[in-house]
Amino acid sequence: MSVIAVSSPVRRWAHLWPLALFILLAAAGLYALWLYWPQILLSSAGWQRSINQELSGLLRQVAENPARAGLSLLSFSFVYGVLHALGPGHGKIVITTWLATHPSKLKSSLGLTFAASLLQGLVAIVLVVVVLGVLALPSRQLHLSSFWLEKGSYLLVGALGVLLSWRALRRLRVQLRRKPKFTSFTPHHVHDANCGCGHQHVPDEKQLAAGSDWRARLMIVLSMGMRPCSGAIMVLLFSKVIGVFSWGVLSALVMAAGTSITISGLALLVHSFRSLAVRLSGNRAPVLWRQVGWSTLALAGGVILVVAALIMWLSVQPMARGIRPF
Repeated sequence: MSVIAVSSPVRRWAHLWPLALFILLAAAGLYALWLYWPQILLSSAGWQRSINQELSGLLRQVAENPARAGLSLLSFSFVYGVLHALGPGHGKIVITTWLATHPSKLKSSLGLTFAASLLQGLVAIVLVVVVLGVLALPSRQLHLSSFWLEKGSYLLVGALGVLLSWRALRRLRVQLRRKPKFTSFTPHHVHDANCGCGHQHVPDEKQLAAGSDWRARLMIVLSMGMRPCSGAIMVLLFSKVIGVFSWGVLSALVMAAGTSITISGLALLVHSFRSLAVRLSGNRAPVLWRQVGWSTLALAGGVILVVAALIMWLSVQPMARGIRPF
């Protein structure tokens, strides 16, 4: 026997506790970021300076004996890419926020990380070739061009955050205005992906692929890859000065490969945790709670991207002597 569920305004607002939880967590996260940000910048700049000196020494050895020092340069470049991706950076913020707050196939998620890392290396190479080779401008102009590319990438991060927040707010508005429907006190059976009732309760592979937003994914790749790696810029610049530019190009590409390994591992970890959370939640919570909860999570992701873009936009400085915090 089915009855009409009468839902009072107070009871409906009780489903909004995820929004309150999000506000508290966001406030705590922003305070911690504001508190430790100067220390993060200082430590990252010192580490970057030491790594750049080591890369410069390896490039000098390559100029003297390429056959002997070339493998060492490429190996160190790969390790640099892996470790550099572990530090603070907007690429990790973008990809982890997207994967944590939006459903996505693992294969396409890893494709995003590889594409963004490769684009980052190619942008550095093209920038050096155009500015120093084609236009024959001084190195100062190279650093200035890199600075404005970085600014542009942060604008894309902010635009992506605004887009995701707007979509989440629209979904929340629809969900909270939805009229109560007929329900039953006790369900006859629990639906799952293979319950055989003739209804579809989870998206299949084709629907996940069709439902992926190519605009948002393109913005993710561009926002992550449009900012050239500071280490790659330094290697390319110094290698061109001492006459081993081809080795500098190889080093930049190997750095990109190392970066993609680390970011892909991070993406795999975040994707696995989200999948686990979805499985554990199951159908135990009310439908409205689940819908509001996932929409609130998407809203949180968008707000995080907007705040992160604003912080990085205000804190970024033109690169000096090849040194950048991250």
